[in-house]
Amino acid sequence: MTISIDIVDKTFWKNKQSIRVLENLRLSIIPGEFITVIGPSGCGKSTLLKIIGGLDTAYDGQILIGDRQVTEPGMKQGFIFQEHRLFPWLTVEENIAANFNLKQQDVRRKVDELIEIVRLKGFAHAYPHELSGGMSQRVAIARALLRDPEILLLDEPFGALDAFTRKHLQDVLLDIWKEKKTTMMLVTHDIDESIYLGNEIVLMQARPGRIHKILPVNLPFPRDRTSTDFQSLRQKVLSEFEKTDELLLTDGSGI
Repeated sequence: MTISIDIVDKTFWKNKQSIRVLENLRLSIIPGEFITVIGPSGCGKSTLLKIIGGLDTAYDGQILIGDRQVTEPGMKQGFIFQEHRLFPWLTVEENIAANFNLKQQDVRRKVDELIEIVRLKGFAHAYPHELSGGMSQRVAIARALLRDPEILLLDEPFGALDAFTRKHLQDVLLDIWKEKKTTMMLVTHDIDESIYLGNEIVLMQARPGRIHKILPVNLPFPRDRTSTDFQSLRQKVLSEFEKTDELLLTDGSGI
């Protein structure tokens, strides 16, 4: 289903003063797209993700998934945080099936399938303390996918991982996206990651958070980070990113 973000504003209150976090956000995401969101710290990237996921409903404007306004978390939205948030007393398969009955045949089948997809075969009965950080995050991805969400929202899920594990999980995520055709929206601070994964890059500016520019990524998969086209686009994104800092200083918000 299409995600329609229509004139969304978000204000926080701190010490009896209002702080505008998001302002006049407009964005349309078609089904099956992989959107990456980047921008300086404090520009409201994670807040936007929480609003789309129904985890934050105190905002002005309208967000629609299909023709339904987002007012609460729903089965259509899956959410993956930077921390895996696994239950330490549950095994891998039990964590994936959290809130579901693993004894039901259809749940068991889906869990087994997801363990294969996220490349955790042989670890179904392992506990979180027996897993690496990357393996734990794969469990979190599988858990989010068990509900067959139409939209998967990812808030810097690989930010705390080493470079090798990060790249491996990026490829795992791409495989899932190609197979499941799930609409994905990923927040990241990593420009290379935004290009490697995304169909479009939404670049935000801060104070208040606004969309500075939307950049299409017209590179075929699999993408080569060392290619001339990749590096050319990287330079373009970096140049636009630097403009957001200039805008912050120009309007006095960064002082």
